[in-house]
Amino acid sequence: MPFNLITSFNKLKSYCEAENFAGWDPYDGLNSKVFKATPLKHWDLARLAWIQGFKRSPINFRKLLLVPKEHNAKGIGLFLNGYCNLYKLAEQGDTTFGAKEDILKYINELAELLLEMQNKDYSGACWGYNFDWQARRLFLFPAHTPTVVATSFCVTALLHAYEITKTKTYLDTALSAGNFILNDLNRTPYKSGFLFSYSPLNGNNTVFNASLLGAKVLSQLYSYNKNETYKATAETAVRAGVEAQNKDGSWIYGMLPVQSWIDSFHTGYNLDAIQTYQDKTGDTQFQESITKGFNYYIANFFLDDGTPKYYHNKTYPIDIHCPGQLFVNLAIHKKYPEHQALATSVSNWVITNMQNRNGYFYYQLKKGMSSKIPYMRWSNAFMFNALSYLILEQHAVQNT
Repeated sequence: MPFNLITSFNKLKSYCEAENFAGWDPYDGLNSKVFKATPLKHWDLARLAWIQGFKRSPINFRKLLLVPKEHNAKGIGLFLNGYCNLYKLAEQGDTTFGAKEDILKYINELAELLLEMQNKDYSGACWGYNFDWQARRLFLFPAHTPTVVATSFCVTALLHAYEITKTKTYLDTALSAGNFILNDLNRTPYKSGFLFSYSPLNGNNTVFNASLLGAKVLSQLYSYNKNETYKATAETAVRAGVEAQNKDGSWIYGMLPVQSWIDSFHTGYNLDAIQTYQDKTGDTQFQESITKGFNYYIANFFLDDGTPKYYHNKTYPIDIHCPGQLFVNLAIHKKYPEHQALATSVSNWVITNMQNRNGYFYYQLKKGMSSKIPYMRWSNAFMFNALSYLILEQHAVQNT
C-alpha cells in the first residue's frame, strides 16, 4: 500500500477522532445564533442569501457568527461505514489503522449515536441534517427533516455494523427504514416507473439520484427480509432511473430545466444504487445501463493527470466528492483491478492538492479563491469512507 495513502488516512483519522466527528457544514449557516436572533430568519430570501453566503465564502465566519460544531447523521453514517471497512482490514491481519478491538469500539459508539439521531416522527427510521435549509425559494427544510439521501447512507452503515457486531438493534432499525421509504416519501410518475421524493415534504420530487438511493435502500433490506414488495418497488424506481439515462450513458441531475447539468458524483450515486439493486436482488435486467453508465463515468470525469472534474464538460469547481465517489464506485462495481492506475493517480492528486497538513480535506478548489474550510460531513466523513474503500481494494490486490 502506498506510504502516502497510509500517512494521509492516518492524519485524517486522527483529525476526525480529535474533533469527535463533529464539525461545520457548507449548508449550516442558519445555525448561526446571531442570525436566529434577528427578524431576518422569517424571510425566505434572507435565509437563502445567508446560506449561500456561508457556502460560497472562502473565509470561515462561523466562529464569529456563532455557528456551533455539531454531529451530522449522514456524516456519522459515513464514518461508521468507514470503520466497518477498517475492521475488515484488521480481520485480515492488517492493523495499520488500528487493532480490531479499538475499531470495534468506534463502530459501536457511532452506531449507537446513529440510533439516537434518528427521526422518530415518521413510519420508520429515517435521518436528516442538523440545520435548517432553504432550497431556493421553493421550500424550507427544518432541521432534522428526513431525506432519502441521508437515510440511505445511515442504513448502509447500520447494516454493515450489524454484519460485524450482530447487534440486532442495528438490523431492526435499518429494516424499519423501509417503512419510511414506502409510506412517507412522495412518488412522481416518470415514464414506466416513478421517482421517490427527496423528503416527505412536497415540491422536491424531481431528482434522479435521490430516487435511486431510495431504491437502493429497499434492495438492501430485501436481501434480509425477502419482502417482495420491497423488490418490486425498488425495481420500478430503478427502471425510471434507467429510462432517464441518456443514450451515451450519462444522467442529468433532475427533471426540472434548472437541473439539466451532468456531474460526477451524482452520476456515481446513480451507478452505486443500480449496481446495489442488482447485487442484492439478483435481477440483472439493468446490466447494460450499468455498463454504459460506468464507462461514461470513467471516460468523462477524470483528466489524464488524475484531476477530478465536477461536470462532464467543465473541471471547476473541483469538489471533494468527485474523487471520493470514484473510490466507492470502483469497489461497488468490482472494477478496481482494471482501473488501479486511475485510482492511484486520482488519490495522489487529491492528497497533494486537497488535504491540509492537519489531516482534513478541503471542500472545493476553484479557479479563483478556493474554499479550504474543514467541513466534517461533506469533506472529511466522505473522504474517510471513500479512502477506506480504496485501502481495502489495494489490500486485496496486493494479497492476491
